[in-house]
Amino acid sequence: MARNSPHEVTLLLHDWCRGDKAALDKLIPLVYDELHRLAHHYMERERQADSLQTTALVNETYLRLVDAEHIEWRDRAHFFAVSANLMRRILVEFARSRRAGKRGGGIRSINFDEPGVIPAGRSADLIALDDALSALAELDTREARIVELRFFGGLSVEETGEVLKVSPKTVMRDWNHARAWLLHELKHGAQG
Repeated sequence: MARNSPHEVTLLLHDWCRGDKAALDKLIPLVYDELHRLAHHYMERERQADSLQTTALVNETYLRLVDAEHIEWRDRAHFFAVSANLMRRILVEFARSRRAGKRGGGIRSINFDEPGVIPAGRSADLIALDDALSALAELDTREARIVELRFFGGLSVEETGEVLKVSPKTVMRDWNHARAWLLHELKHGAQG
């Protein structure tokens, strides 16, 4: 995740929070490549005709970040965690709009060992995963955030620990439990 100075990004985020619009102009070039990498993880293996383009996802995320008021940015890691969450929401909204009025044919297997890889062209899979992840968040918020950051955001164990302020060992323990829980939910939901 560290491609630029975390301290510099954090300072610019704090300045932006205080209303300095010039800070935003300086911030975007520093974070654009990382936002694009996150978007690429989301878009990997999606069929071109059925999905948003990576750049469109980055642009929509940027617009929502700029419009988001009252976010007290803590640091660079917090910025990318919020960005990953926004990307997930944008893709789920897009998938739901594509699936409106259609019926799916069951959930295919989702491989949680490949961060950011949603089965190609399967908006039903993304919607089912989002629903299962929302249910997990009601039971264990941290586990749901770990899945979001690792699977959707493509963050490493160490990067996820940095964002959540927990040890890599805790991340792995929660990651393993969350994957098992989600796979059970997805299988149960597909059968029901």
